[in-house]
Amino acid sequence: MKIPRLATYSVKGETRYGAVLEGGIVDLSARYAKDYPTLREVIAAGKLVSLAEEAAGRTPVYALDEITWLPPVPAPEKIICIGVNYPDRNAEYKDGQDAPKYPSMFMRSPRSFVGHDTPLVRPRASEQLDYEGEIVLVIGKPGRHIKESAALDHIAALTLCNEGSVRDWLRHAKFNVTQGKNFDSSGSLGPWLVPYIREAQIADIRLTTHVNGELRQDDRTSRLMFSFRYLISYISTFATLVPGDIIVTGTPTGAGARFDPPRYLKPGDVIEVAAEGIGTLRNGVVDEA
Repeated sequence: MKIPRLATYSVKGETRYGAVLEGGIVDLSARYAKDYPTLREVIAAGKLVSLAEEAAGRTPVYALDEITWLPPVPAPEKIICIGVNYPDRNAEYKDGQDAPKYPSMFMRSPRSFVGHDTPLVRPRASEQLDYEGEIVLVIGKPGRHIKESAALDHIAALTLCNEGSVRDWLRHAKFNVTQGKNFDSSGSLGPWLVPYIREAQIADIRLTTHVNGELRQDDRTSRLMFSFRYLISYISTFATLVPGDIIVTGTPTGAGARFDPPRYLKPGDVIEVAAEGIGTLRNGVVDEA
């Protein structure tokens, strides 16, 4: 039996969570919200798989066109993003440097992300909004100083990210990219959580990004410079990982800034980030009001 995916969504102005089936959403909030107010508490309790399996035989309550998709994990403690993690991305910088010894990383705020099928917002401050398709690890088991051999035991689920970046604002300072990575509603997460069961799920995932139907990014997780095991172990050396933490694992070559001339996002564009075994995260683009 295929385990259903789990999503956070709003309907009639109320935030809820449920299991995504072919015919719609099986609402789980009504039955479980007292014990698990959000999917973050479901993750912390180690109940993602059991709730998903329980929902598999039930009748959907909401059609998919009735809901507004939200980022699957509400109010995560940490959103840690990895830069330059596919080998061709290192070559894109054209600085003659060898592959880095350690991963580059930065933090993002929850407010900088929207859910599936919600438009990204191109800010008033810049027209250089860019896309970056990425696979996301959601932490399920807390840990510090996690050994690589045990790292995958700490994953609860997988999802997708369009790690939207405002390129000129990445260069406003000498040592950071925080500004250009945290504009409100400039990126997306979702559509749902796919419970993590076994390493085969993540060993060699094909990840693609299409813009208006045109393939822009295409790579596989088997080529990562810093593996999922390594990232979890490395991050846990300096930070305690807790349930619901999000690790955005890096984007392939082919972002808009790397074209000549650059091909930044504009209102009306549609970006689709897709990964085998996870699904497709789709967003349009609008200008900031």
